Amino acid sequence: MKYRKIKKGNFIERPNRFIAYVNVEGIVHVKNTGRCKELLVDNATVFLEESDNPNRKTKYDLVKVIKNGILINMDSQAPNKVVNEWLLNNGLFKNTELVKPEKT
Repeated sequence: MKYRKIKKGNFIERPNRFIAYVNVEGIVHVKNTGRCKELLVDNATVFLEESDNPNRKTKYDLVKVIKNGILINMDSQAPNKVVNEWLLNNGLFKNTELVKPEKT
């Protein structure tokens, strides 16, 4: 899985679980609705992915943060996307043609 159109910035604050303020783009969407208080601290280096959707309220998603020199993925949808790509590229079984998410 690769992110496109990445921009680096610094975290300012997170007024609610869906948005954050970042110094380079103002309001951005947070792709992880968990608390993340140990990650999103004042002036933390964050990485944003630009959206191609012109109808969105925010132009960027906050997808990564650096904590103690380690790059941490904040995108809660990433694990499913990575496993999907791995399975479709014969990571577990040869000739996998279809991968579908579970239904709730």
